[in-house]
Amino acid sequence: MARIIAVANQKGGVGKTTTSVNLAAGLAKSDKRVLLVDLDPQANATMGSGVDKRTLQRTVYHVLLGLGEIAGIRVRAENAGYDLIPANRELAGAEVELVDLPNREGRLRAALATVEREYDYILID
Repeated sequence: MARIIAVANQKGGVGKTTTSVNLAAGLAKSDKRVLLVDLDPQANATMGSGVDKRTLQRTVYHVLLGLGEIAGIRVRAENAGYDLIPANRELAGAEVELVDLPNREGRLRAALATVEREYDYILID
């Protein structure tokens, strides 16, 4: 069962993404199985993981809206040694689109439950 850690702070510019990406890389280097979830439309964790957000066909946006499953959307951050659920600017519209959907608060948890046995750590940025 994975340990799920959210790196969160209401204030911007305090190092949340830097902490998330470096923690993911450090854990992966210690032979831990790591999944990093980028929940920011700016997609800095995605880009910081070496994945080009402009070329992505499917992202965490699709997971949240039920348009895809994590297993088919995750990508490998090859140079860092961990898996990533990437983001891009589409995520900015997810909040409005989720308003009328059932269980909007539990969608990420449900999606992560499908893969959590594959990881030692799941980090949410």
